Amino acid sequence: MSSLSWPLRDGRWRRVFPVARQSSLYQPTVLNPFIYQVRLGFTDKLRIVLASITLLPLRVVCIFVLAIFAWPCSLFGRLCHYTYGNREPFPSWNRRVSQVMLKVLGRAFFFCVGFIQIKVKGKRAEATEAPILVVAPHSTFFDAIVNIVADIPSIVSRAENADVPLLGPFLHSVQPILVSRNDTDSRKHTIEEITKRATSKGKWPQLMIFPEGTCTNRACLITFKSGAFIPGVPVQPVLIRYPNRLDTITWTWQGHAASMLTYLTLCQPYTNVEVEFLPVYVPNAEERSDPFLYANRVRGTMAMELDVPMTDHTFEDCRLMISAGELTLPMEAGLVEFTKISRKLNLKWDNVRKQLDCFATIAGKSKGGRIGIEEFADHLKLPISPPLREVFALFDRNGDGTIDFREYVIGLVILCSPANTEETVRFAFQMFDIDEDGYITEDEFSSLLRSAFSLHDLDVSQLFKTIDLNGHGKISYETFREFAMTHPEYAKLFTTYLDLQRYKAWQSITDDDVDLEKPHKVAPSICEDSCENSDKKED
Repeated sequence: MSSLSWPLRDGRWRRVFPVARQSSLYQPTVLNPFIYQVRLGFTDKLRIVLASITLLPLRVVCIFVLAIFAWPCSLFGRLCHYTYGNREPFPSWNRRVSQVMLKVLGRAFFFCVGFIQIKVKGKRAEATEAPILVVAPHSTFFDAIVNIVADIPSIVSRAENADVPLLGPFLHSVQPILVSRNDTDSRKHTIEEITKRATSKGKWPQLMIFPEGTCTNRACLITFKSGAFIPGVPVQPVLIRYPNRLDTITWTWQGHAASMLTYLTLCQPYTNVEVEFLPVYVPNAEERSDPFLYANRVRGTMAMELDVPMTDHTFEDCRLMISAGELTLPMEAGLVEFTKISRKLNLKWDNVRKQLDCFATIAGKSKGGRIGIEEFADHLKLPISPPLREVFALFDRNGDGTIDFREYVIGLVILCSPANTEETVRFAFQMFDIDEDGYITEDEFSSLLRSAFSLHDLDVSQLFKTIDLNGHGKISYETFREFAMTHPEYAKLFTTYLDLQRYKAWQSITDDDVDLEKPHKVAPSICEDSCENSDKKED
């Protein structure tokens, strides 16, 4: 929001800086749910060394022997897949054989890994009562243990998992819904398949879904994907906890590799896990018609039971994290709570990704992937001045003296774009075009900026050349407008400068000379209009 001048009762004018923010766009309680590092003390390291030469070899041998016995059983799953595929549900006897086989092998495998006991709370509902089980938080590949206590339901899984040796045939034996993130039509087909099975009235087996869609550190519940809630049928929330002193199972985007976590887990004497089945959640009419509302309320119920906050991070944030790392920024720089940003600001992932490129150019490796006042001024090719400091402060939503990527995206959309109107651009051009010949020369450009910043030796040749791409030595309105529309931060800087000038003008007027009916020369009506347009834009 821009600053404004307000009249007092004694006729004087006071400058105010409205910086109200909608709480919905504040930073989340958990800034980065995709990071986790195992912290090992001296005693932990000593135990792991001892387990590496005693417990670990024994468990590896047991898993190897189990795999040998499991291999012939996997042929049954492959045969079922070739016979029935996913076109129709398996016959009841076929399904029951698969369930018993997978429960025995699965329980034996997790016992060998160290999950000696699985603590279960609540009772699983039948498929006719709750066709879909929604499980959260999703934090590790060991979450597959829920399948065992849930009586081997069908699952939604990555298509790549079906090609994994030994795992693939077993996966096919539960008739999974396979999702490919590289296929643009995969989401549509997945939703159609989920809806078909959820509304089959028990003909298809119960479906288990991890609605978060990616792994987190369990510090919060991130956005639930709407796929499980689109059919509008009752769902049963399922909570999974790992109450261990040393957490060796959390697998996040920023953290240890799966192989390291597996090694550390195998070196633990045992690993605790708790699975809790909550009461079936039956949606009302409003929730059935709005899958996002339905998903959010189920998430709220689960977050309350887990006693953790909710954030609007999603898998798209992970993609931005990877992109940030490729641009030599800290990976966490790409976190923006994409779900919230995309809905409130009407932004697509590709648009945010382009803004990340621009942000990386400005921030570089300085200040931990953040923009300071110096980088901000250097990007605009202007000196640090009161108008620039004020615009910087508007971007800096938390007031820490830097602009992170989330603040940068919000600032461009909320602050700069509304101010960047055709009327503002035309008025700015007229101010620079001193001789009114329809072109801005470098002398005219320099003269106004030197006066504005009170710096007689200010060099703006670099900024002028950036605008004058054709090198004509003068800027037409079309060229000026094209540059302004692709660099909206200049519009906000310009309207802020005009507002400062207006404030200074009012301050210079004494009580006897105040004339509220006449607009001041330095602050014509264009400023009022443009400022109102940007200031009334709610964040």
